[in-house]
Amino acid sequence: MPLDPEVKSKIIEEFRRHPSDTGSPEVQIALLTARIKQLEEHLKVHRKDFHSRRGLMKLIGQRRALLNYLKRTDFLRYQSLINKLGLKK
Repeated sequence: MPLDPEVKSKIIEEFRRHPSDTGSPEVQIALLTARIKQLEEHLKVHRKDFHSRRGLMKLIGQRRALLNYLKRTDFLRYQSLINKLGLKK
Protein backbone atom coordinates (compact mmCIF):
# COMPACT_ATOMS: atom_id res chain seq x y z
CA MET A 1 0.00 0.00 0.00
CA PRO A 2 2.16 2.88 -1.20
CA LEU A 3 1.37 6.49 -0.41
CA ASP A 4 -0.54 8.56 -2.93
CA PRO A 5 1.84 10.68 -5.05
CA GLU A 6 0.19 13.96 -4.00
CA VAL A 7 0.43 13.04 -0.30
CA LYS A 8 4.04 12.02 -0.75
CA SER A 9 4.97 15.27 -2.54
CA LYS A 10 3.20 17.28 0.18
CA ILE A 11 5.22 15.53 2.89
CA ILE A 12 8.47 16.07 0.98
CA GLU A 13 7.58 19.74 0.50
CA GLU A 14 6.97 20.18 4.23
CA PHE A 15 10.07 18.41 5.58
CA ARG A 16 12.77 19.09 2.99
CA ARG A 17 15.83 21.09 3.98
CA HIS A 18 16.50 22.69 0.56
CA PRO A 19 14.58 22.88 -2.75
CA SER A 20 15.98 19.68 -4.28
CA ASP A 21 16.00 17.61 -1.08
CA THR A 22 14.18 14.28 -1.21
CA GLY A 23 16.42 12.00 0.83
CA SER A 24 17.40 13.75 4.04
CA PRO A 25 16.66 11.84 7.26
CA GLU A 26 13.80 14.21 8.07
CA VAL A 27 12.04 13.48 4.78
CA GLN A 28 12.62 9.73 5.09
CA ILE A 29 11.30 9.64 8.66
CA ALA A 30 8.24 11.70 7.73
CA LEU A 31 7.43 9.37 4.80
CA LEU A 32 7.88 6.30 6.97
CA THR A 33 5.62 7.83 9.62
CA ALA A 34 2.89 8.42 7.04
CA ARG A 35 3.14 4.80 5.83
CA ILE A 36 3.09 3.53 9.42
CA LYS A 37 -0.07 5.49 10.19
CA GLN A 38 -1.69 4.15 7.02
CA LEU A 39 -0.82 0.56 7.96
CA GLU A 40 -2.08 1.06 11.52
CA GLU A 41 -5.47 2.10 10.13
CA HIS A 42 -5.49 -0.95 7.84
CA LEU A 43 -4.72 -3.25 10.75
CA LYS A 44 -7.55 -1.82 12.85
CA VAL A 45 -9.96 -3.16 10.24
CA HIS A 46 -8.05 -6.33 9.28
CA ARG A 47 -6.83 -7.65 12.61
CA LYS A 48 -5.59 -10.99 11.29
CA ASP A 49 -3.45 -9.61 8.45
CA PHE A 50 -0.15 -10.84 9.84
CA HIS A 51 1.82 -10.18 6.65
CA SER A 52 0.99 -6.49 6.82
CA ARG A 53 1.75 -6.52 10.55
CA ARG A 54 5.24 -7.84 9.79
CA GLY A 55 5.72 -5.07 7.22
CA LEU A 56 4.61 -2.55 9.84
CA MET A 57 7.21 -3.85 12.28
CA LYS A 58 9.92 -3.53 9.62
CA LEU A 59 8.90 0.07 8.88
CA ILE A 60 8.98 0.92 12.58
CA GLY A 61 12.49 -0.55 12.81
CA GLN A 62 13.66 1.49 9.83
CA ARG A 63 12.22 4.66 11.32
CA ARG A 64 13.82 3.92 14.70
CA ALA A 65 17.24 3.45 13.03
CA LEU A 66 16.92 6.75 11.16
CA LEU A 67 15.80 8.53 14.34
CA ASN A 68 18.80 7.12 16.22
CA TYR A 69 21.11 8.33 13.43
CA LEU A 70 19.60 11.81 13.50
CA LYS A 71 19.80 11.92 17.29
CA ARG A 72 23.50 11.00 17.15
CA THR A 73 24.43 13.48 14.43
CA ASP A 74 22.24 16.54 15.14
CA PHE A 75 20.18 16.55 18.32
CA LEU A 76 18.39 19.85 17.60
CA ARG A 77 17.08 18.59 14.24
CA TYR A 78 16.01 15.38 16.00
CA GLN A 79 14.04 17.28 18.65
CA SER A 80 12.32 19.55 16.15
CA LEU A 81 11.34 16.58 13.97
CA ILE A 82 9.95 14.64 16.94
CA ASN A 83 7.86 17.66 17.93
CA LYS A 84 6.67 18.30 14.37
CA LEU A 85 5.59 14.68 13.83
CA GLY A 86 4.16 14.26 17.31
CA LEU A 87 6.23 11.16 18.13
CA LYS A 88 7.06 10.08 21.66
CA LYS A 89 10.54 10.06 23.17
